[in-house]
Amino acid sequence: MRVVYTDPAWALNERGQPDLALADIERAAFGEGIELRLGLFDGRYILRGTDFHEHVRGADALVVYRCQVTRELLDALGPGCRVIARSGVGIDNLNAPLLAEAGIMSFNVPDYCVDEVSTHTLALLLALERRVCTQDRLVKTRQWNIHAGGVPRRVGTRTAGIVGFGRIGRATARKLQAFYQRVIAYDPYVSADLMAGYGVTAAMDLAELFGAADAVVIHAALTPESDRLVDAAALAAARPDAFLVNTARGRLVDPAAVLAALEAGRLGGFASDVFTPEDPNDDPTARKLLTRDDVVVSAHRAFLSVESERSSRRRIAEGVAGVLAGGPPPAEGRVT
Repeated sequence: MRVVYTDPAWALNERGQPDLALADIERAAFGEGIELRLGLFDGRYILRGTDFHEHVRGADALVVYRCQVTRELLDALGPGCRVIARSGVGIDNLNAPLLAEAGIMSFNVPDYCVDEVSTHTLALLLALERRVCTQDRLVKTRQWNIHAGGVPRRVGTRTAGIVGFGRIGRATARKLQAFYQRVIAYDPYVSADLMAGYGVTAAMDLAELFGAADAVVIHAALTPESDRLVDAAALAAARPDAFLVNTARGRLVDPAAVLAALEAGRLGGFASDVFTPEDPNDDPTARKLLTRDDVVVSAHRAFLSVESERSSRRRIAEGVAGVLAGGPPPAEGRVT
Protein backbone atom coordinates (compact mmCIF):
# COMPACT_ATOMS: atom_id res chain seq x y z
CA MET A 1 0.00 0.00 0.00
CA ARG A 2 1.09 3.55 -0.66
CA VAL A 3 0.58 6.76 1.33
CA VAL A 4 1.28 10.15 -0.26
CA TYR A 5 1.91 13.29 1.81
CA THR A 6 1.06 16.08 -0.63
CA ASP A 7 2.77 19.05 1.04
CA PRO A 8 4.42 18.24 4.39
CA ALA A 9 6.25 21.32 5.68
CA TRP A 10 8.13 19.18 8.22
CA ALA A 11 9.74 17.11 5.43
CA LEU A 12 11.87 19.95 3.99
CA ASN A 13 15.55 19.61 4.86
CA GLU A 14 18.15 22.35 5.40
CA ARG A 15 18.40 22.86 1.63
CA GLY A 16 14.64 23.36 1.41
CA GLN A 17 14.07 20.04 -0.38
CA PRO A 18 11.71 17.17 0.56
CA ASP A 19 13.70 14.48 2.34
CA LEU A 20 12.31 11.05 3.25
CA ALA A 21 15.08 10.68 5.82
CA LEU A 22 13.13 13.13 8.01
CA ALA A 23 10.09 10.84 8.12
CA ASP A 24 11.17 8.91 11.21
CA ILE A 25 7.81 9.20 12.97
CA GLU A 26 5.92 8.11 9.88
CA ARG A 27 8.14 5.12 9.18
CA ALA A 28 7.72 3.93 12.76
CA ALA A 29 3.93 4.12 12.44
CA PHE A 30 3.65 2.57 8.97
CA GLY A 31 6.18 -0.23 9.33
CA GLU A 32 7.51 -2.14 6.35
CA GLY A 33 4.24 -2.83 4.55
CA ILE A 34 3.38 0.74 3.55
CA GLU A 35 5.31 2.82 1.01
CA LEU A 36 5.63 6.50 1.92
CA ARG A 37 5.88 9.11 -0.83
CA LEU A 38 6.32 12.86 -0.39
CA GLY A 39 4.69 15.50 -2.56
CA LEU A 40 5.72 16.75 -5.97
CA PHE A 41 8.13 19.64 -5.48
CA ASP A 42 9.58 22.40 -7.67
CA GLY A 43 10.75 25.17 -5.36
CA ARG A 44 7.44 24.68 -3.55
CA TYR A 45 4.98 21.83 -3.37
CA ILE A 46 2.88 21.48 -6.52
CA LEU A 47 -0.75 20.95 -5.53
CA ARG A 48 -2.67 20.95 -8.80
CA GLY A 49 -2.38 20.06 -12.45
CA THR A 50 -1.64 16.99 -14.55
CA ASP A 51 1.78 16.22 -13.07
CA PHE A 52 0.45 16.44 -9.53
CA HIS A 53 -2.50 14.20 -10.29
CA GLU A 54 -0.19 11.64 -11.87
CA HIS A 55 2.06 11.78 -8.80
CA VAL A 56 -0.77 10.83 -6.42
CA ARG A 57 -2.52 8.38 -8.74
CA GLY A 58 -3.37 5.08 -7.12
CA ALA A 59 -2.52 6.09 -3.55
CA ASP A 60 -4.30 4.11 -0.85
CA ALA A 61 -4.16 7.11 1.51
CA LEU A 62 -3.48 10.81 1.14
CA VAL A 63 -2.28 13.25 3.81
CA VAL A 64 -2.91 16.91 2.96
CA TYR A 65 -1.77 20.11 4.61
CA ARG A 66 -2.69 23.10 2.42
CA CYS A 67 -3.73 20.93 -0.52
CA GLN A 68 -7.38 21.36 -1.54
CA VAL A 69 -9.46 18.22 -2.05
CA THR A 70 -11.28 18.48 -5.38
CA ARG A 71 -13.21 16.14 -7.64
CA GLU A 72 -10.25 16.15 -10.04
CA LEU A 73 -7.97 15.02 -7.23
CA LEU A 74 -10.31 12.18 -6.28
CA ASP A 75 -10.57 11.12 -9.92
CA ALA A 76 -6.78 10.98 -10.09
CA LEU A 77 -6.54 8.95 -6.89
CA GLY A 78 -8.96 6.36 -8.18
CA PRO A 79 -11.34 4.03 -6.36
CA GLY A 80 -8.62 2.45 -4.18
CA CYS A 81 -8.12 5.48 -1.91
CA ARG A 82 -9.50 4.66 1.52
CA VAL A 83 -8.66 7.68 3.64
CA ILE A 84 -7.62 11.33 3.33
CA ALA A 85 -6.21 12.98 6.46
CA ARG A 86 -5.71 16.67 7.13
CA SER A 87 -2.51 17.49 8.97
CA GLY A 88 -4.00 20.33 11.01
CA VAL A 89 -7.02 21.64 12.86
CA GLY A 90 -9.15 23.17 10.10
CA ILE A 91 -11.11 21.02 7.67
CA ASP A 92 -12.16 23.62 5.10
CA ASN A 93 -9.79 22.18 2.47
CA LEU A 94 -10.93 18.58 3.05
CA ASN A 95 -14.23 19.14 1.19
CA ALA A 96 -16.18 16.85 3.50
CA PRO A 97 -19.36 16.69 1.34
CA LEU A 98 -17.33 15.49 -1.64
CA LEU A 99 -15.51 12.87 0.44
CA ALA A 100 -18.78 11.64 1.90
CA GLU A 101 -20.22 11.35 -1.61
CA ALA A 102 -17.16 9.35 -2.69
CA GLY A 103 -17.26 7.14 0.39
CA ILE A 104 -13.74 8.09 1.47
CA MET A 105 -13.01 8.30 5.19
CA SER A 106 -11.27 11.42 6.47
CA PHE A 107 -10.02 12.89 9.71
CA ASN A 108 -7.99 15.77 11.11
CA VAL A 109 -6.17 16.47 14.38
CA PRO A 110 -8.43 19.03 16.09
CA ASP A 111 -6.57 19.56 19.36
CA TYR A 112 -2.82 19.13 18.90
CA CYS A 113 -1.93 22.83 19.07
CA VAL A 114 -4.47 24.43 21.42
CA ASP A 115 -1.75 25.79 23.70
CA GLU A 116 0.40 27.05 20.83
CA VAL A 117 -2.33 28.91 18.94
CA SER A 118 -3.81 30.51 22.05
CA THR A 119 -0.35 31.65 23.16
CA HIS A 120 0.46 33.01 19.70
CA THR A 121 -2.82 34.92 19.72
CA LEU A 122 -1.83 36.63 22.95
CA ALA A 123 1.65 37.34 21.57
CA LEU A 124 0.23 39.14 18.53
CA LEU A 125 -2.34 41.03 20.57
CA LEU A 126 0.15 42.19 23.20
CA ALA A 127 2.57 43.21 20.46
CA LEU A 128 -0.18 45.53 19.18
CA GLU A 129 -1.11 46.75 22.65
CA ARG A 130 2.47 47.63 23.60
CA ARG A 131 3.62 48.73 20.08
CA VAL A 132 6.46 46.24 20.39
CA CYS A 133 7.17 45.75 16.68
CA THR A 134 7.27 49.48 15.92
CA GLN A 135 9.59 50.12 18.84
CA ASP A 136 11.82 47.20 17.86
CA ARG A 137 12.22 48.46 14.30
CA LEU A 138 12.90 52.07 15.30
CA VAL A 139 15.39 51.36 18.08
CA LYS A 140 17.33 49.01 15.82
CA THR A 141 17.63 51.78 13.22
CA ARG A 142 18.88 54.36 15.74
CA GLN A 143 15.49 56.09 16.12
CA TRP A 144 15.14 56.06 19.90
CA ASN A 145 11.77 57.53 20.91
CA ILE A 146 9.67 56.20 23.78
CA HIS A 147 6.48 57.69 22.33
CA ALA A 148 6.95 56.35 18.77
CA GLY A 149 3.98 54.29 17.67
CA GLY A 150 1.68 55.98 20.15
CA VAL A 151 1.16 55.75 23.89
CA PRO A 152 -0.27 52.34 24.90
CA ARG A 153 -3.43 51.95 26.93
CA ARG A 154 -3.81 50.11 30.22
CA VAL A 155 -5.18 46.70 29.23
CA GLY A 156 -6.32 45.88 32.77
CA THR A 157 -9.20 48.31 32.30
CA ARG A 158 -10.23 46.94 28.90
CA THR A 159 -12.52 44.29 27.38
CA ALA A 160 -11.35 41.53 25.06
CA GLY A 161 -13.71 39.71 22.69
CA ILE A 162 -13.44 36.26 21.15
CA VAL A 163 -15.15 35.17 17.92
CA GLY A 164 -15.50 31.39 18.10
CA PHE A 165 -15.53 29.56 21.44
CA GLY A 166 -14.24 26.11 20.60
CA ARG A 167 -11.15 24.43 22.02
CA ILE A 168 -8.76 27.24 21.11
CA GLY A 169 -11.19 30.02 21.93
CA ARG A 170 -11.64 28.62 25.43
CA ALA A 171 -7.88 28.30 25.99
CA THR A 172 -7.41 31.87 24.78
CA ALA A 173 -10.12 33.10 27.15
CA ARG A 174 -8.17 31.83 30.14
CA LYS A 175 -5.02 33.58 28.97
CA LEU A 176 -6.82 36.83 28.15
CA GLN A 177 -8.23 36.92 31.67
CA ALA A 178 -4.71 37.37 33.02
CA PHE A 179 -4.47 40.73 31.21
CA TYR A 180 -7.94 42.13 30.49
CA GLN A 181 -10.61 43.23 32.91
CA ARG A 182 -13.40 41.45 31.05
CA VAL A 183 -13.70 38.79 28.35
CA ILE A 184 -16.75 38.34 26.11
CA ALA A 185 -17.36 35.89 23.28
CA TYR A 186 -19.63 35.32 20.31
CA ASP A 187 -20.37 31.81 19.06
CA PRO A 188 -23.89 30.89 17.91
CA TYR A 189 -23.16 27.20 18.53
CA VAL A 190 -22.03 27.52 22.15
CA SER A 191 -24.38 28.28 25.05
CA ALA A 192 -24.03 31.26 27.35
CA ASP A 193 -23.98 28.80 30.25
CA LEU A 194 -20.86 27.08 28.94
CA MET A 195 -19.16 30.44 28.39
CA ALA A 196 -20.07 31.45 31.93
CA GLY A 197 -18.27 28.36 33.14
CA TYR A 198 -15.09 29.87 31.71
CA GLY A 199 -15.78 33.29 33.25
CA VAL A 200 -16.79 34.69 29.86
CA THR A 201 -19.88 36.74 28.99
CA ALA A 202 -21.80 35.79 25.86
CA ALA A 203 -22.49 38.38 23.15
CA MET A 204 -25.76 37.90 21.28
CA ASP A 205 -24.28 38.73 17.88
CA LEU A 206 -21.14 39.97 16.17
CA ALA A 207 -22.21 43.62 16.30
CA GLU A 208 -22.65 43.45 20.07
CA LEU A 209 -19.20 41.91 20.48
CA PHE A 210 -17.45 44.50 18.30
CA GLY A 211 -19.35 47.28 20.02
CA ALA A 212 -18.17 46.20 23.47
CA ALA A 213 -14.63 44.89 22.89
CA ASP A 214 -11.42 46.92 22.84
CA ALA A 215 -9.64 43.94 21.26
CA VAL A 216 -11.15 41.13 19.19
CA VAL A 217 -9.46 37.79 18.49
CA ILE A 218 -10.80 35.33 15.93
CA HIS A 219 -10.93 31.57 16.52
CA ALA A 220 -13.90 30.60 14.34
CA ALA A 221 -13.92 27.70 11.90
CA LEU A 222 -14.05 28.55 8.19
CA THR A 223 -17.34 27.40 6.68
CA PRO A 224 -19.51 28.80 3.87
CA GLU A 225 -21.44 30.60 6.63
CA SER A 226 -18.34 32.26 8.12
CA ASP A 227 -16.52 33.15 4.89
CA ARG A 228 -15.62 36.88 5.18
CA LEU A 229 -17.37 36.95 8.54
CA VAL A 230 -15.43 40.07 9.55
CA ASP A 231 -16.29 42.47 6.75
CA ALA A 232 -16.99 46.18 6.43
CA ALA A 233 -20.37 45.85 8.16
CA ALA A 234 -18.85 44.04 11.14
CA LEU A 235 -16.00 46.53 11.44
CA ALA A 236 -18.44 49.45 11.27
CA ALA A 237 -19.63 48.37 14.73
CA ALA A 238 -16.10 48.25 16.18
CA ARG A 239 -15.09 50.55 19.02
CA PRO A 240 -12.67 53.35 18.07
CA ASP A 241 -9.04 52.16 18.21
CA ALA A 242 -10.03 48.50 18.68
CA PHE A 243 -7.45 45.86 17.81
CA LEU A 244 -8.26 42.85 15.62
CA VAL A 245 -6.25 39.59 15.67
CA ASN A 246 -6.79 36.61 13.37
CA THR A 247 -5.07 33.28 14.04
CA ALA A 248 -7.81 31.10 12.53
CA ARG A 249 -8.28 31.29 8.74
CA GLY A 250 -7.49 34.06 6.29
CA ARG A 251 -10.88 33.99 4.60
CA LEU A 252 -12.67 34.82 7.85
CA VAL A 253 -11.52 38.43 7.43
CA ASP A 254 -11.96 40.75 4.44
CA PRO A 255 -8.52 42.39 4.06
CA ALA A 256 -9.93 45.28 2.03
CA ALA A 257 -12.35 46.10 4.85
CA VAL A 258 -9.52 45.94 7.41
CA LEU A 259 -7.34 48.22 5.30
CA ALA A 260 -10.18 50.74 4.90
CA ALA A 261 -10.87 50.68 8.65
CA LEU A 262 -7.20 51.25 9.47
CA GLU A 263 -6.90 54.08 6.96
CA ALA A 264 -10.05 55.71 8.36
CA GLY A 265 -8.83 55.36 11.96
CA ARG A 266 -11.70 53.04 12.92
CA LEU A 267 -9.27 50.26 13.89
CA GLY A 268 -6.27 50.81 16.10
CA GLY A 269 -4.33 47.86 14.69
CA PHE A 270 -4.49 44.49 13.00
CA ALA A 271 -2.45 41.34 13.55
CA SER A 272 -2.75 38.13 11.57
CA ASP A 273 -1.06 34.78 11.27
CA VAL A 274 -3.24 33.77 8.31
CA PHE A 275 -4.03 35.13 4.87
CA THR A 276 -5.63 34.02 1.61
CA PRO A 277 -3.55 33.45 -0.45
CA GLU A 278 -1.20 31.89 2.10
CA ASP A 279 1.60 34.41 1.57
CA PRO A 280 0.17 37.95 1.91
CA ASN A 281 2.85 39.19 -0.48
CA ASP A 282 0.91 37.43 -3.25
CA ASP A 283 -2.16 39.62 -2.75
CA PRO A 284 -2.19 43.36 -3.66
CA THR A 285 -4.47 44.36 -0.78
CA ALA A 286 -2.58 42.36 1.81
CA ARG A 287 0.70 43.87 0.58
CA LYS A 288 -0.67 47.29 1.49
CA LEU A 289 -1.41 46.02 4.99
CA LEU A 290 2.19 44.82 5.33
CA THR A 291 3.55 48.34 4.89
CA ARG A 292 1.72 49.70 7.93
CA ASP A 293 3.21 50.15 11.40
CA ASP A 294 -0.15 49.24 12.96
CA VAL A 295 -0.10 45.79 11.36
CA VAL A 296 1.76 42.77 12.81
CA VAL A 297 1.99 39.50 10.91
CA SER A 298 3.49 36.02 11.09
CA ALA A 299 3.75 33.20 8.54
CA HIS A 300 0.90 30.87 9.55
CA ARG A 301 2.94 29.36 12.36
CA ALA A 302 0.70 29.89 15.38
CA PHE A 303 0.37 26.10 15.65
CA LEU A 304 4.10 25.48 15.68
CA SER A 305 6.24 23.99 18.41
CA VAL A 306 8.52 20.98 18.53
CA GLU A 307 5.94 19.15 20.61
CA SER A 308 2.87 20.06 18.55
CA GLU A 309 4.48 19.18 15.23
CA ARG A 310 5.68 15.77 16.41
CA SER A 311 2.33 15.04 18.04
CA SER A 312 0.41 15.91 14.89
CA ARG A 313 2.69 13.82 12.70
CA ARG A 314 2.42 10.80 14.99
CA ARG A 315 -1.36 10.99 15.32
CA ILE A 316 -1.84 11.42 11.57
CA ALA A 317 0.44 8.50 10.71
CA GLU A 318 -1.08 6.21 13.33
CA GLY A 319 -4.59 7.14 12.21
CA VAL A 320 -3.82 6.43 8.55
CA ALA A 321 -2.12 3.14 9.43
CA GLY A 322 -5.16 2.15 11.48
CA VAL A 323 -7.55 2.77 8.58
CA LEU A 324 -5.34 0.87 6.13
CA ALA A 325 -5.33 -2.02 8.61
CA GLY A 326 -9.14 -2.11 8.47
CA GLY A 327 -10.06 0.11 11.39
CA PRO A 328 -12.01 3.38 11.63
CA PRO A 329 -10.49 6.87 11.62
CA PRO A 330 -9.63 8.36 15.05
CA ALA A 331 -12.90 9.27 16.74
CA GLU A 332 -11.71 12.67 18.01
CA GLY A 333 -10.95 13.94 14.51
CA ARG A 334 -13.29 11.99 12.25
CA VAL A 335 -14.83 14.12 9.49
CA THR A 336 -16.32 11.44 7.18
